[in-house]
Amino acid sequence: MKRRPHTTVILGMTIDGKIADYQRSAARFGSAHDRAHLEQQVALVDGVLFGAGTLRAYGTTMSVSNPLLIEERKKRSVSAHTWRSQLLQPVQIVVSASADLNSQWRFFQQPVPRWLITLPKSAHKWQSKTEFERIIVASEDNFAINWTETLCQLSELGIDKLAILGGGELVASLLAENLIDEIWLTICPIIFGGNSAPTPVGGTGWLQSQGKQLKLLQVKQVEQELFLHYSVIKD
Repeated sequence: MKRRPHTTVILGMTIDGKIADYQRSAARFGSAHDRAHLEQQVALVDGVLFGAGTLRAYGTTMSVSNPLLIEERKKRSVSAHTWRSQLLQPVQIVVSASADLNSQWRFFQQPVPRWLITLPKSAHKWQSKTEFERIIVASEDNFAINWTETLCQLSELGIDKLAILGGGELVASLLAENLIDEIWLTICPIIFGGNSAPTPVGGTGWLQSQGKQLKLLQVKQVEQELFLHYSVIKD
């Protein structure tokens, strides 16, 4: 069996399980503690994976700016043997089947390495441009990305640890193929309500008998927020 990266979903959600409001606005309801937690987790990985909808909402991505975290990344690179470990910033990997992205987003001016995962029919939109250092053309499975093969490809490119920052459709696709290893959820003291507000896991869902089982690894409270760390029990 081919190797794939170790994957960790990192999301903040409301008490009623929403990761954004019904307009799918950028989620800015977490505290400074939650943002620091996210940056700390991102600093530990080689790559960050997120969908086009998440990028569209924010226009930017989470880079590592804390000098202490950057210094820790430098120290880890001393004993590593892959060129990927020498980067001070994790590779920012956008997923978009259509590759319809706006080059004017601030994301494209951020000093981070950028990769794109897309389908064969859309790769040409960026192949002659310089915004992405690498374009990964994923194989299709019923007109969707074959994530098992794609993650193995990321591993071959030096991505050993991968953070997934949303959205819910991407998380659902990876869970469906048993490709999520851990989940960090921040529970924030706010309620959005609404049937159309997105949740951590989108898609069509599973029956109760088929639901994905988790094991609680850690619970941490910082002021009004709870930080929950789970491992995913594989089918």
